[in-house]
Amino acid sequence: MKKYFILFLLVAVSYAQEKTFSNPILPSGADPYSTYYKGYYYYTNTLQNRLVLWKTKSLADLKNAESKVIWEAPKGTDYSSGIWAPEFHFIRGKWYAYFAADNGNNSTHRMYALENKSKDPFKGNWEFKGKIAAKTDKWAIDGNVFEYKKQLYMIWAGWEGDANGQQNIYIAKMKNPLEIEGDRVQISAPTHDWETHGALFDANNPPQVNVNEGPQFLANGDKIFIVFSASGCWTDYYALGLLTFQGRDDLLDANSWQKADLPLFKQSAENRVYAPGHNSFFKSPNGKEDWILYHANSNPGEGCGNKRSPRMQRITWDANGLPVLGEPVSESEKLAIPAE
Repeated sequence: MKKYFILFLLVAVSYAQEKTFSNPILPSGADPYSTYYKGYYYYTNTLQNRLVLWKTKSLADLKNAESKVIWEAPKGTDYSSGIWAPEFHFIRGKWYAYFAADNGNNSTHRMYALENKSKDPFKGNWEFKGKIAAKTDKWAIDGNVFEYKKQLYMIWAGWEGDANGQQNIYIAKMKNPLEIEGDRVQISAPTHDWETHGALFDANNPPQVNVNEGPQFLANGDKIFIVFSASGCWTDYYALGLLTFQGRDDLLDANSWQKADLPLFKQSAENRVYAPGHNSFFKSPNGKEDWILYHANSNPGEGCGNKRSPRMQRITWDANGLPVLGEPVSESEKLAIPAE
């Protein structure tokens, strides 16, 4: 009898462990993004010279997920290097991969896309479809595509001109998943103190700019938001800000986007989570919970390198329908997996 009781306890403990997880969900991986399609999460993150896709039933078990190299950057092209912040989307019956790339010189960064007609992104042919740019065709990274009232939009981070001085958030309508319609509209620029950390010149860091980047669309009923990253990623002050749409239908009306005065999500020295940012959002498998994916460092001063690791935690909503992210949780904290 004692033997069976011990066996029962072991099974119970094992089951409980399977229903919880702790951050980070991978040892390394900046700019995490996932798409949920037909019972699977398709996850990706920045790998600099290639696009890799992970497939899993649970992002909490990402370390055991199947993965596949979808595309490798060809040398000697305008898109051979600096493959940043990829996203995979299933749009109108086809898969699309969006990513930023350059020719080895950061000033040439633009957005590019691949297309796959197969409904299974691990099958079919990923075809390079070229650059996606507004009429102005300026420096662009961190593109995010979303649909609102049957209209496709792209939001991204860009420069106003050709100089690396400030990164703003832009929005544009799309004719289709591969073309922008018309020109871009600026809807955010770094103006608050918490958006401008790292702006002073430092010879040991990348070129210093005031930063808004990594925009992500988020909806809660009829309320829509853009969550973006602010300040230099090379600082511990990298954080998330919130834009709230207060207009009726015209998302290209810059005056309809209101920026929150304070950051939505920032470092927690108490929990030993630094420079949390470049996020995306997903729903639990049962569709009832909202979660954030983001990257962060485990120690101060670790900057923008490969020590950034993907993490996730549940978000809630306040009485006004605004997102509440709380603090980035400690790596020692056990979290319940997304509800199945």
